[in-house]
Amino acid sequence: MEDGRDVDAVVLVGGQGTRLRPLTLSAPKPMLPTAGVPFLEHLLSRIREAGIRHVVLGTSYRAETFSEYFGDGSAFGLEIEYVVEDQPLGTGGAIRNVFDKLRAPDVMVFNGDILSGVDLRNLLATHRDSSADVTLHLVKVPDPRAFGCVPTDGSGRVQAFLEKTDDPPTDQINAGCYVFRREVIEGIAADTVVSVERETFPGLLASGAKVVGHVDTSYWLDLGTPLAFVKGSADLVRGLAPTAALPQPPAEFLALDGASIADGALITGGSTLGRGVQIATGATVDGSIVFDRASIGAGSQVARSVVGHGAVIGAGVVINDAVIGDDAVIGDGCELLAGVRVWPGVTLPAGAIRFSAPS
Repeated sequence: MEDGRDVDAVVLVGGQGTRLRPLTLSAPKPMLPTAGVPFLEHLLSRIREAGIRHVVLGTSYRAETFSEYFGDGSAFGLEIEYVVEDQPLGTGGAIRNVFDKLRAPDVMVFNGDILSGVDLRNLLATHRDSSADVTLHLVKVPDPRAFGCVPTDGSGRVQAFLEKTDDPPTDQINAGCYVFRREVIEGIAADTVVSVERETFPGLLASGAKVVGHVDTSYWLDLGTPLAFVKGSADLVRGLAPTAALPQPPAEFLALDGASIADGALITGGSTLGRGVQIATGATVDGSIVFDRASIGAGSQVARSVVGHGAVIGAGVVINDAVIGDDAVIGDGCELLAGVRVWPGVTLPAGAIRFSAPS
């Protein structure tokens, strides 16, 4: 890239993150702490590493939280502008909504909740070498049945956009990252609800536009669910997923300033302990995220879970595959498993909820 001035980045961060509630009641999904910093900071670090400097954030839900944290982007080596979406416009409408901020001939568009290892320079090279109108990042997955499939021909041209099916014709799925010629974005209907997946891309194919796939097998994860969110954070901490924003070198866990781990406690699996977190003796935290100022009591076990800001976990508690909201209090001896979500500020008395008989 010509010192980053010949391509813009657009990041779509307007969603409400309903699948991650209650975590997203207080912050948009891209701003949730992930491996020590807001998830969006990891994505922006990769955009900067690719040589892109001008970034437009398409915001909506709690839009002010983005500008309050990132400002004009200069502290992150970027120039960041913001466009607020007053009413939901869909993915295509959100892309069109930022058009007036675009400067470069090519525009790289990112879904703000995807953790990906795609080489952004190679993606842009595919777009330009093939003289494409739009280039899609397509990732090969072991089981594509849960995703829309995107078959390509021998030259890489996209043939169709197929809905989820039990018998997918290809293992290539839409990975949520695209490169557009700016003129193509201008052609999307303005101030209109448009789905880029269901309307824009199929419409381009029908019109004879050149839509190309950049196919790879890089790391890829949609962070839309609690289990995926904690996995993505753990993979970042351990260096399995790429970032230039990790506060420390890759390790078995990450502990931010002021976190306290008592003798006999065990932190594993890429866990993150936020600022001021207290872990009591004999507690274990595995593959989890413990937000700032939370505390885990003696002998408690937390695995593949999120513990919210200021939450208090008593002694002898078991929390597996669960989400504990901000400032919740979980009494001694409770057992919370299998997707349980505790809302912010809720107090569960000692032994109030169990999935098995107490020993």
